[in-house]
Amino acid sequence: MKMLIDMEFPVEPFNSLVRKGTAGQAIQKVLEDIKPEAAYFMARNGKRGGILVVDVADPSKIPAIAEPLFLYFNASVEFTPFMTPEDLAKAGLEELGKKYG
Repeated sequence: MKMLIDMEFPVEPFNSLVRKGTAGQAIQKVLEDIKPEAAYFMARNGKRGGILVVDVADPSKIPAIAEPLFLYFNASVEFTPFMTPEDLAKAGLEELGKKYG
């Protein structure tokens, strides 16, 4: 299942990683392990943040995605499942509309 991972990094420990020159290495290691389809970083709520797009085949893999973000960066992490237009086309909306409409 496709998931959007919304991340927010508190000022610390990220500032310390930047000062030590290891923030980029830490991000690269996490991204290599998570293997997102896409990754974007931005300011969020006055803090550093980002979003990842991942394909999670099995829900038991969610901790392997979240824990590095928690442990390296003390990040807040939210998972949001989403569908492609092709997925939505297979959802049976017409039948559901007839049944519940």
